[in-house]
Amino acid sequence: MKNQESNQFLGEEKISKLLLRFSIPCILSLLISSLYNIVDQIFIGNSDLGYLGNAATGVVYPITIIAVAFAWCFGDGAAAYLSLCQGRGDTKKAHQSVGNSILVTFIISIIFLILGFIFKDQLLYLFGASNKSIALARDYYVIILSAIPIYMLGNSMNAVIRADGSPKFSMASTAIGAIINIILDPIFIFKFNMGIKGAAYATIIGQLATLIVSIIYYTRTKTFRLCKDSFKLNLKLFKNVIKLGISTFITQMSIVIISLVCNIMLAKYGAQSKYGADIPITVIGITMKVFSIVINIIVGIILGAQPILGYNYGAKKMDRVKETFSKVVITSTIIGIIFTIIFELCPSLIISIFGSNKELYMEFAVLTFRLFLMLVTLTCLIKMCSIFFQAVGEPLKSAIVSLARDIVFFVPLVIILPKYMGIKGALIAAPIADILGIIITSILIIKFFRDNSIVEEISQDNNVYLKDSKKGVIIAISRTHGSQGKAIGELVAAKLKIPYYYKEMTALAAKESGLDKEFVSNINRKQDILHDLYLTTSPVKYAIEAQDKVIKMIADKGSCVIVGRAADYVLRNNTDLVKIFIHAPLEYRVSKVMEMYNDNKTKAKKNIELSDKHRASYYEIISGQTWGNAQNYDLCIDSSIGKEEAATIICDYIKKIKK
Repeated sequence: MKNQESNQFLGEEKISKLLLRFSIPCILSLLISSLYNIVDQIFIGNSDLGYLGNAATGVVYPITIIAVAFAWCFGDGAAAYLSLCQGRGDTKKAHQSVGNSILVTFIISIIFLILGFIFKDQLLYLFGASNKSIALARDYYVIILSAIPIYMLGNSMNAVIRADGSPKFSMASTAIGAIINIILDPIFIFKFNMGIKGAAYATIIGQLATLIVSIIYYTRTKTFRLCKDSFKLNLKLFKNVIKLGISTFITQMSIVIISLVCNIMLAKYGAQSKYGADIPITVIGITMKVFSIVINIIVGIILGAQPILGYNYGAKKMDRVKETFSKVVITSTIIGIIFTIIFELCPSLIISIFGSNKELYMEFAVLTFRLFLMLVTLTCLIKMCSIFFQAVGEPLKSAIVSLARDIVFFVPLVIILPKYMGIKGALIAAPIADILGIIITSILIIKFFRDNSIVEEISQDNNVYLKDSKKGVIIAISRTHGSQGKAIGELVAAKLKIPYYYKEMTALAAKESGLDKEFVSNINRKQDILHDLYLTTSPVKYAIEAQDKVIKMIADKGSCVIVGRAADYVLRNNTDLVKIFIHAPLEYRVSKVMEMYNDNKTKAKKNIELSDKHRASYYEIISGQTWGNAQNYDLCIDSSIGKEEAATIICDYIKKIKK
């Protein structure tokens, strides 16, 4: 992870300069990966196979997306976990998370391979194969499926390479595979007359090249080293990896659902029209892959903006957040409009790249580009806003925006409209879903900026400072909500005549990093069903980095009491550290919360449950350990004996171990 000093330029450098610096590599990387999805169709369409060959690849495409959904889930999850391990200096769990990710990816790929062969024809027909295209689909599918472990491992490992601080190497490994695919496609398809099998072989050879390059990188990684123990399955650890990768999995599976439903409806109503079943399946496959180029440009821009948005949101520099957002919106809109004009005015030119000049084929292709991609600008803005919410620590809003357009609106529309409008109904479903999706997105965006408009300046206490102390014991106190841990910690500090830190930590972290004090203070209080994902977003990572640095600075000053913020783990290598966990029976804590906050019994119980859940999640994300596990502490105390008595026990324990 970057340190605080290097982060602060994100809050000071010119926005346009930062966007160019971060976005261009992201765009190039995503565009290169798009080549895998589109090159085969260009060469196949211009061969003797024609549109039936492209129909076959279009049928297989969603099946490969299912495979990559698992690969990216494990890879992105391991990458996020690796970043957390880098922040806490945990080299053991770093290599275990990566090794477990590779192991599980391989196991799932073998299961996928076996099931894929067992249910071969059922899957192909499910995703839109017809009696005319099934033979070609089988030929392409069998070869692609045979190499699915290579494909999944390459994708999974690439995500970790980026997190290891080598995004250029990751891009290069993908580029090498894409270039090999491009070179081999015409050789295998035309020179060796291998047809659709040639396209499949070219693809898997490119994928193998990507995997080999990735494996070579794994022999010279920067922040971890794989060993035999890396591949021993640790279910508890891997559960966290899956948590961090689940959003990627959901996003990819939504693409599968869209493709599945769309293909089914196009095949059904295409068969009832003059176009037949194969032409619509072919055209929609080409349309989606051309559209992916546009989307990848937009995604590259907003991914490049993520660190800028994350840091400035954490610093509550909302003017810079708004400026960054505005520039990305304007750029995305311009790009969307340019491509909309191309799709509306020159669809034949684009379609001709993919071969086949049959009259009905061209007619439907022109219709699809003009209807299905009519409001592509809105689709771009929806996708951009989804990633924006992720960048500012709002994973729930990100999920709502992403799924609203695709699953909530598009899927029902593509099922319902063809019943009344025929095959055109399936095409018009997309722009209607765009309109409904942008309404939901706009409401959430407006609410976000309205809620944050009242905070325009960094709110931090400039009078806060590190207190001088003599060398001695560092007492880190963790506590359940309502157990009076803060009050007990303060009493201990007074009895031992050493400094006490609680709120001061967040103020010092804000001062040190340029982040907002309230934001740093609240990183573990956000009530969100995607709380684990929230803790891994950019602004929260910056806050955790700053906080951890300050905790270490406090400990360097000498003996003190520190309450909360996983200080026991942050200072785990400090020889003077004593780790205390304070707990109490639920009824006792409920009574204390009711007393402190004037809550009724029901509300007090709910607040305790939520607070403890979030503390446990925060601690597990920070440390990889179980919060409240007695084995992780030197002393555990039931505070229902009274706070004075609890403080006395702690002080007596400290005096005893100091002898």
